[in-house]
Amino acid sequence: MLRSMFAGVAGLKAHQTKMDVVGNNIANVNTVGFKSSQTVFEDTLSQVLRNGSAPNGGTAGTNPAQVGLGVKVAGITTNFGQGSQQNTGRASDFMIGGDGFFVTKVGNENLYTRAGSFDFDGVGNLVTPGGGKLQGWMVDANGGIDTNGPIEDLKIQFGQVLPPEATTGSSVVGNLSAEAAVGDAIQTQAEMYDALGNPHQVDYTFTKTAAGWDLTVADGGNTLLTTQLTFGTTGATTGRLTSTSPQPLITAGLGSWPGPVQLDLSGVTQFGGKTTAAAVDTDQSGSALGTLESYSLSGDGTIMGLYSNGLRQPLGQLALANFTNPGGLEKAGSSSYRAADNSGNAVIGVPGAGGRGTLTAGALEMSNVDLAEEFTGLIIAQRGFQANSKVITASDELLSDLVNLKR
Repeated sequence: MLRSMFAGVAGLKAHQTKMDVVGNNIANVNTVGFKSSQTVFEDTLSQVLRNGSAPNGGTAGTNPAQVGLGVKVAGITTNFGQGSQQNTGRASDFMIGGDGFFVTKVGNENLYTRAGSFDFDGVGNLVTPGGGKLQGWMVDANGGIDTNGPIEDLKIQFGQVLPPEATTGSSVVGNLSAEAAVGDAIQTQAEMYDALGNPHQVDYTFTKTAAGWDLTVADGGNTLLTTQLTFGTTGATTGRLTSTSPQPLITAGLGSWPGPVQLDLSGVTQFGGKTTAAAVDTDQSGSALGTLESYSLSGDGTIMGLYSNGLRQPLGQLALANFTNPGGLEKAGSSSYRAADNSGNAVIGVPGAGGRGTLTAGALEMSNVDLAEEFTGLIIAQRGFQANSKVITASDELLSDLVNLKR
């Protein structure tokens, strides 16, 4: 039997595999996070018809005479090059810029994907279209995120409550005009919150005196503090109430105030010109009751919750996984991969560190399939298949001629 026929059959099988790979690439040209594949061929073992020989005295050396026995598929490699960015505007769509994979959990198995189109299930888990739960780290009881701990399901529960926080410090900064006449009064307000989250419009009234300025602080009908401010020749307060030795402004026992709220007047001056003194919440600690209304994602994967009281608090952080050999991953369907023998173990960490890429919210990574390249590969596979079929046809005609020699 002619060796060429078997070589042609091997060529048909190899080019059929190449056609399958090209067809799959084209079919997934619009699949989010899809990575194209390429078929690599190699020749099979050759049959030696005559061994080669080394030069010997006056006799020249000869090369071996070998006939190849066809072709086989050496491997199907995956191109993990970056796909193009498509902006979607959906807050739950995430794109990885660089290396790395999202970690999802399906049952008890961790899977890895580049497809960042996520949504919410009935209990607030971030999930893939196939039901895999996105993994990361949630905030702990102290409001911190331990990225060295085990990963868990990421969950965002809209409407969750952020407890109110009482104001603990206040200060006045700015200038009290030295040109003001005795008896002139200037008023400013600061919004503070008690332990129940109730807002209080606290009034600061400065009245010019011959010695300096008198300050009265009141919450509605309750006078909280009356004190005198004096100024030296440099315009700074003397005997001022500072952050290191503050005046208790509100003490415990007044309504729902936990007390004390500390008052700092070290930032008040008396110079010529306009009055600019204003009261502010020193430590920005006070807040009303808040409910989670929306969230945003930063480049390092931190999910920030936006509450109805205007505060922003971290809710969790996405995890990314890296592999020593991503090409060794096994495709698990649904645009996911699983760790395999030659991929190495998953190295899980925060985005933007350890060689992992950064994240972009409101965008998706599209397929990296190049249609021009795939159509070229389609033609090559077709011509290769066609040419190998001609080899089989020609070999068949030779065999037919051999059989007809007896006639």
